[in-house]
Amino acid sequence: MIIWNLTKDIPILFRADALGLLFFILTVTMWVMDLVFSIEYMKHEKHKKRYYLFYALTLVSMAGACLAGNLITIYLCYEFMSILSLPLVLHEQTDEALAAGRKYIFYSIGGAFTGLAGFFFIYVYGDTLDFTPGGVLNMSMLAGHETAMLIVTMLVIIGFGSKAGMFPLHAWLPTAHPVAPSPASAFLSGNITKMGVLMIIRFVYYLVGPDLIRGTWVQYSFIGLTLLTILMGSMMAYKEPLMKKRLAYSTVSQVSYALFGIALLNPVGLIGGLMHVVFHSLVKNTLFQTAGAVIHMTGFKKVSEYKDIARKMPVTMWCFTLVSLTLVGVPPTSAFLSKWYLAEASLGSGLAVTSWLGPLVLIISALLTAAYLLGITLKAFFPGDEYDYPCLNKKEPNLWMLVPMLIMTVLAVLFGIWPGGIMDIITGIAGSVL
Repeated sequence: MIIWNLTKDIPILFRADALGLLFFILTVTMWVMDLVFSIEYMKHEKHKKRYYLFYALTLVSMAGACLAGNLITIYLCYEFMSILSLPLVLHEQTDEALAAGRKYIFYSIGGAFTGLAGFFFIYVYGDTLDFTPGGVLNMSMLAGHETAMLIVTMLVIIGFGSKAGMFPLHAWLPTAHPVAPSPASAFLSGNITKMGVLMIIRFVYYLVGPDLIRGTWVQYSFIGLTLLTILMGSMMAYKEPLMKKRLAYSTVSQVSYALFGIALLNPVGLIGGLMHVVFHSLVKNTLFQTAGAVIHMTGFKKVSEYKDIARKMPVTMWCFTLVSLTLVGVPPTSAFLSKWYLAEASLGSGLAVTSWLGPLVLIISALLTAAYLLGITLKAFFPGDEYDYPCLNKKEPNLWMLVPMLIMTVLAVLFGIWPGGIMDIITGIAGSVL
């Protein structure tokens, strides 16, 4: 559906395909979960009307990006998303929040501006700006300019990788997440980061085409950045004492799992990457909601304060524990499947070094994930004999906060046991572009 024409050959176009619908349904579902959670969480916050206004507008811009039919449409929606989500980061209006907001918008706009170079090259050397499985480049027109196209492709990957938290433009996540309200942090981490993933998929698989990149320095550089980000994010999360900041570093690591699968440029890798997009969204929204529930009920923000918290908030901590096991990749939970596909794709890629380095990094990251998440669970449920137990009354948050956490926890586990429907959709998407 063409909304209007910027020029005679550049329309604002919306068209739903399988990939766009997957991201759209995921985005809307998680938005609703965080909205329900916000009803109770935001009761005692200031500027509630502003929060809900920009929270709704952010969804509109993200829905536009998901359903965009060409490069200019998705780019405009992406830029609107960055601007409209900024007030969620600035919400508390403290000095820390203002500094985080500046960093967020600088990385977002700067990354998108870098990615804009791809628009001009696709416009000149492509047959169309519309998303087409396999790519749109006219190889006869591109002849002699392949090196320039590869350089631009790498710039696009790095630029839009900023939203996904990929090194070197990842620093906004651990700065922005701790200062935003917890439901906003959940949506930032679980879904807004996925818009960076979507932009890269659209450019690599639907505009440039994987055949131009496969086996080049761009593919190896892309893979190297994702593996570095996976390892670095896990290590930083392990060392971080603030709960929400620890979860932010975890997002830096985990979203690059999906990017790693995309960078392998084979069907199994793309399937694993898209599966991890879905499963990580479920898990990370839940983790930030559990952290928000603890902050709301107790004021505890540090990991060290979670000791014995399970006696006071057992349901909340069971949700935390189950989705933590999922993120680690413990079978039969959902993320076990995505990580299995990613390891299989890496081993079968035939790429030098990557074929064994990828699974090794995934294993190390999984061990670090277990340490920085399940270590909290152990202290929450088993503080130790020497611990002087305080007198704590059980005080769970109300149903507005508990129900979304429970729903997402159940889905995160059950999708690992019955993944059939999602697998069929994702397999179809991978088959259409590779």
